[in-house]
Amino acid sequence: DGYVDNISDPILDKYERIIGSEVTKDDIFFYVYGILHSPEFRAKFDSELKKVGPRIPAVRDFHAFAKAGRDLSDLHLGYESVDVYPLNVQEPTGPDYRVKKMKFSGSGKNKDRSTIIYNDQITVAGIPEEAYRYMLGSRSAIEWVMERYQVKTDKKSGIVNDPNDWAKEVGDPRYILNLLGRIVTVSVETMKIVDRLPQIDVVVEK
Repeated sequence: DGYVDNISDPILDKYERIIGSEVTKDDIFFYVYGILHSPEFRAKFDSELKKVGPRIPAVRDFHAFAKAGRDLSDLHLGYESVDVYPLNVQEPTGPDYRVKKMKFSGSGKNKDRSTIIYNDQITVAGIPEEAYRYMLGSRSAIEWVMERYQVKTDKKSGIVNDPNDWAKEVGDPRYILNLLGRIVTVSVETMKIVDRLPQIDVVVEK
């Protein structure tokens, strides 16, 4: 129940009138999280979302969206503990798990998003195209990980940002490789939940 402070009493009163007295602040919090993942909501309110912050309508299937929001929240907050997706990892005996910059197999028109070259020794294959539907802004979650987990040198300061340092700190040389597999799982499971979301049927408050 750590989400109640995000919902004001007037909002709770409004949803109690529309949905029923059994509605809690946590229900409303997860409802908002669920409805923000609705492709229909994003398409229907696209112009408003670009101009101002999202205005969340009350819909008839409130509890379905709240349940979806709770499931999505558990999935996204617990991304480090989900099962690693069963990918085809090709690696030699005793490989070096350090990553410099991951890239897709092939290039241009022949780019193969089902296969990621993790480093010179390791290739990860079997990534379902479905996983790329889960977007974080303008790119997929998988591509976000590929971009975020690479060795970079800041041009101004010369400071090197090396994600391998974190893998060393947690004592898990496979951390980044397993994270990639976990994000594939999160992406696939997220889209399963999103695809089950009901239609947006706005309730007009009397």
